[in-house]
Amino acid sequence: MAGVLSCRSLVGNFRWDFEFLPDTQIRTPSLSQIRISRLHPSPRVAVCRKESADFVGRRSSSEVGKEIQKCYELINRLGRGVVYLGSSRIDPCHPHYIQAFELGREIAKLLDCTTWTGAGPGLMDAAIKGALEAGKPVGGLKIGREATEWIASSIHPYLPSETYLTCRFFSARKHGLVDAAVRNCDSDRTAIVAFPGGVGTLDEIFEILALIQLKRIGSKFPVPFLLMNYDSFYSRLLDFLDDCEHYGALSRGELASIWKICSDNHEALAYLAEFYGLSSNLDYMLN
Repeated sequence: MAGVLSCRSLVGNFRWDFEFLPDTQIRTPSLSQIRISRLHPSPRVAVCRKESADFVGRRSSSEVGKEIQKCYELINRLGRGVVYLGSSRIDPCHPHYIQAFELGREIAKLLDCTTWTGAGPGLMDAAIKGALEAGKPVGGLKIGREATEWIASSIHPYLPSETYLTCRFFSARKHGLVDAAVRNCDSDRTAIVAFPGGVGTLDEIFEILALIQLKRIGSKFPVPFLLMNYDSFYSRLLDFLDDCEHYGALSRGELASIWKICSDNHEALAYLAEFYGLSSNLDYMLN
């Protein structure tokens, strides 16, 4: 077989590059050379090469603190607003992407505030583009590599560099996303909107819910939290939480008092309009 076939895999903190070479190019077999097929008419050998991934661990706690401070400075400059959580894996052709784009656009117009995301692909990207179409400001707290990305990058493909920060530490990013939704005065219009997502999204959802539940979110005024249950995406999770109430792990109605489950965008917009006394604005937008 002529040529070289390459692939890449990430394991732990290392990136492994595999090159599948014809036997004729391997002169001295070693433990790193693994024959992968004996039945193929032209057997190949896999050679793996280890490279350090683009991540440097923290050397002191002060590094995390400095990065959190940078997040706060960016938020203070761009203004607090609506924080969107959601999957980085959803394709732009998916119905959930289109719904997220439309909701990001309409909420930006309704609340007239900054849109905040993790500045990643998928549903985060949908919310960003929706807000940009509405002509409203956007801010991002990016991480070097999202779940769908092979290579770490500190550069966003289209946002101006002054509108986002690339974080080294997840803890700093989380602090920033929480702070971006804090309401220090009654006139602040912020919210947290959770789109469908996987492990990372669930981590963010439950961390923020716990902060609200324990009154540790640092907000002087209530922050609306919306869970977008598109196509019943979160229904089994909600069933599990109902079971938690049944077994006493949650108090009856405890979660219902701190978040709103929305099946579609209209329900979400109506809830935010009522929460902030903007029903007349919403009627004008929809008519």
